[in-house]
Order: sequence, then C-alpha cells, then structure tokens
Amino acid sequence: MRPVSNRLSAALLATGTALTVLGAVGTASADTTSASQLAGDWAPFTRCPVDDPAMLAADGRADIVQCIASHSPGGSIKLGNTDVTTGASDLQVGVIQHSGGTSTLVAPAGGALVADPADIPGGLLGLMCPSDIPVVSGICQGITNASLNRVTATMESVGTPSDFQLTAGATSGQPILAIPVRIHLQNPLLGGSCYLGSAAHPIVLRPQNVTVPKLGIQRFDGNGTANTAGVMNRLSLTGADQTDTTFAVPGASGCGLAGLLDWAVNLKTGLPSAGGRNNLVLNNASTYLAGLHAPGTVVPNNGKLLSQYWHSAAQ
Repeated sequence: MRPVSNRLSAALLATGTALTVLGAVGTASADTTSASQLAGDWAPFTRCPVDDPAMLAADGRADIVQCIASHSPGGSIKLGNTDVTTGASDLQVGVIQHSGGTSTLVAPAGGALVADPADIPGGLLGLMCPSDIPVVSGICQGITNASLNRVTATMESVGTPSDFQLTAGATSGQPILAIPVRIHLQNPLLGGSCYLGSAAHPIVLRPQNVTVPKLGIQRFDGNGTANTAGVMNRLSLTGADQTDTTFAVPGASGCGLAGLLDWAVNLKTGLPSAGGRNNLVLNNASTYLAGLHAPGTVVPNNGKLLSQYWHSAAQ
C-alpha cells in the first residue's frame, strides 16, 4: 500500500485539488430544507454554490472549481464556563483553485454553515441566576415555566471561510480553514438580538483532525450515477474527530432591552474568554470534495459544466 502522503497527492491530482472541514453547534439534524436533494454521489453537496458568478466563470485552466461538503452528527463546545452538547452541523462551500497555487472559497447564499440550535444546560436560571442584583434577581424570580427558562444557542455564519489549507483535511494536527461565526442565544427574556460574537468581531473556528481520516475516491457520471469511468471525481475523508482549542469568545451583546443583561450573561458564563479556555469537539466528521475528473479537457467551460451536472442530479 502507498503511504498516505502519496495516496493523497494522487487523489488531489485526480480531482483537481482541495478538501475541507467544519465546526458548529447543534442538537439534531442540521436544517437543509431549503437545499436541493441530489442523486447518487452528488448527495452530500446539497448547497454547493454552483451558480455563483465566480464559480461559473472558472475555465478549467487558470481556475478550477469543486464543491466541498462536511458534516458532523454531534459533539460538544465549551464557551468560557459553559459546556454545551452539540448535534448535527453542515458546512458547504465552493472552492476555486487558481493556477498560482492559491484558492478562493465561495459561500452559498444562505451562509457556509448550517447548524441546529443547542440547549444551554440549566437554561436562563443556569445562565444568570441566582443573583443579588435587583434587575437580575427580579428576572430570576419571574421564570415560572420551562419555556421562559429555556435558552438555545445557534451557531451562524457571519462571513466566508478563509485560510484554506489544501492537505490539512487528510492529515491530523493542522488547521484546515478559518470559519467566522457568531452564536445566537435565544430566550423570550433575552430578546431577539443576544449574540456571542458579531460580523465585526466573530468567533473564528479553526478545526483540525484529531486522527487521520479514511481516504476514499469515487468516479461518477454527471448525474451522480457511480461509474469507474465517469466524468466526475469525489474525494471522501471520513471517520475522524475534529477539535479546536484556539478560538476566543467575546462577551455577549444585545441581551435584554438595550443590552441591559449583557453583563449578567458574561459574569455567570465567564465571558469574554481568551483562546485556550474554550474547546470545540466534532465527532465522526465526514468531508467530501467533488469536481470534474479532467477539467483541462473542457476549457473554458469548467464552471458551467459543474453547474450543469449538479442540476442534472437534482431530484
């Protein structure tokens, strides 16, 4: 058997390059209700931005395009003093590989990351109570039922992922990409604008594999049907847990009327929290990359054909 590094080089050559990963918060199955359902080997790529102008413009020589999808069924995240059990999350982007060796990531219109809401342990009582501060103690005393106490945390994209490292997804111990996110804390008493992080000051996740994932390569036809001589390649990287301990978490903002409860959330949860005090774990991540097997033979139509094939697999 060839060493992993040699097998990876061959795989990347065959696909025209690229792989990736994700990080997120959730408790069930990441919502893909607005995504397309695709047949066969196209199935993981439900939100690939194949119709983005930059993707369509790729010619197959100066620029080569692929779709990337990464999914984790669950894990955990530690934010300051708060530990949250996470569930399904889904990251999808398009990648444009440039002839000079650099790459550009393209996010879907709805954001690169989709994740389910996670319940904060203890709810609002655990997040802010008890307290001897009148404004907070009054709220604590007013929490009379489960719906008022429940707090959910949902991780949301606030920009396009960046700092993509080509080989890191097939190895371990190397950050694969940077994912800017914010976390939306939702509860009737917190209001609708309570966040950890923002577009201007995001939480930046840099996940890396804990172990080397299993590598697989599939060929398939444009409509998703498996075919060892098909026009498409799919690279699969499966079975590895991922982690990040480097990210910082800013203090809460927008919690309660005019942000009146920001300080209460921060005090109990230990925010802001510097890098090294927080932790993300994604269990059993599966990452896939798909692109034309021989993009140099379809110049200048690489992007247009990728879009055509993707749409042909829609069910």
